[in-house]
Amino acid sequence: MRRPAAAAAAVGLTASLPYWLPRLVIDLRVRLFARINGEEGIPAPGHEVPVEEFKQVYGHPAANGRSQGAALSDLFWYWLAPGPEVHQEHLEPGPRYNDVARTTRQILAGLSRDQWTELVARCTRRVLDELDGPEGPEGCDGASGARVRRVRLRDLMMPVWAEVYYEVVFREPCPRHVRDMIVANADDVVSALKCTGLRHMDRRGRLTAYLRGRLASAPPPVPLPSLLTQRERAYYLQGTFFNTAVVQTSEAMAHLLLALASHRSVQDRLLTGAADADYLDHVINETLQHFPLFGVAHRITTGEIPRAGRPPIPAGSVLLFNYPEYQRSGAPDQRFDPGRWLSADTRPTRFIPFGVTANRPCPARGFAVLTMRVAAEEVLRRFRLASSAEHTRSLPNRGPCLLIPRAGRPDARTWGPVGRAARLAGMRLGDRWAAIPRSLTQLVLGGYMVWDARRQGLCRNYFATAPATQPAGSSPATDEEERRR
Repeated sequence: MRRPAAAAAAVGLTASLPYWLPRLVIDLRVRLFARINGEEGIPAPGHEVPVEEFKQVYGHPAANGRSQGAALSDLFWYWLAPGPEVHQEHLEPGPRYNDVARTTRQILAGLSRDQWTELVARCTRRVLDELDGPEGPEGCDGASGARVRRVRLRDLMMPVWAEVYYEVVFREPCPRHVRDMIVANADDVVSALKCTGLRHMDRRGRLTAYLRGRLASAPPPVPLPSLLTQRERAYYLQGTFFNTAVVQTSEAMAHLLLALASHRSVQDRLLTGAADADYLDHVINETLQHFPLFGVAHRITTGEIPRAGRPPIPAGSVLLFNYPEYQRSGAPDQRFDPGRWLSADTRPTRFIPFGVTANRPCPARGFAVLTMRVAAEEVLRRFRLASSAEHTRSLPNRGPCLLIPRAGRPDARTWGPVGRAARLAGMRLGDRWAAIPRSLTQLVLGGYMVWDARRQGLCRNYFATAPATQPAGSSPATDEEERRR
């Protein structure tokens, strides 16, 4: 009796793994990263900074330190190398940051809304056209040109934004080989950030080498920051536009399209034309409410932050601003309901998808919703979306989804309800079981990268040498040192 009982227990335990092991591993990773800053980290919202004071503290002028003095900075510099010392989000406040931020605004402001619309639509169409070519997605069904395509939405969107931001910077179409370098670079960065893969500095280095050569022979029309060296200008473009911009916009689009694929009634309202003109914008806002692109942003206080009725926050404190927790606190419920954005009385009261205006807001905040809308409309013109994969903010599965050709298209040949249900059931099962080795990989690689980042101490060593050799914020590293990173 004992053997059958033990066998049944083992089978039950094995069958239940997809339902609890990935969540357990995620919790362990969160605790691991929370310990990096030790007791110096102050969560916000939290006991010391309640949710009501979140924006007040975040927007205070003294909450403006970015890298120096925080143990967590070594990890982020490690993930964003090469050139994290001139990445716009990690520069300390001062003339160099002002020079970099001003250049970014000038580059992005060089296109009108109509030009942004045309550029994003054109690049999205070009990438979607490639789905029927020999380099199609990871899985297809049916004959060429009549396929239900299985894709990973983040992978589908990344070439779009690689082309878009190359053209924004250089004001000319992106060559295919350069697009491939940008995608390889961005994918390597985001895979390391999510701990699904180790860094491959050779992939990143190829893009750096290309940018250095391009700047030497044909620089972009908008002058790059004058306070940076030629090598640092290449790092600035790579970090700001071809890391952060490509990664964040691809993630945002993956979340938006996966939300549409998971909520058929919302998608139907868009596909049938029953929605009003602003409905897709409401869907985008609802997506950013549930799946904010920023997790925890850390800031180091450069002065004391006084508070009425509470002890001041001392200088040198490391503040950990938790975007998802703050936004959840202002939502009336956790349903996916774009209709809540129709009225000021029902929309969430705490919503900061692009940061706080007073403290380094996202440079793309003025046109992000516009460009997401344009790209989504291009996808929905061709395909109906369907997915049963798990949808989480970190999106380590990269957004598995079926692209089903729209009825009326010459290549439309889709399954019936039974075939579609079977395919979605298989996708759900496969996604759940794939989460087991992936989450264990994240735990192992995350622990290794935390150790390696602390060992290398990129940020710590940089600031230890910078004051003695050059103004804070300039780069003392040689090319050989960058290659070792």
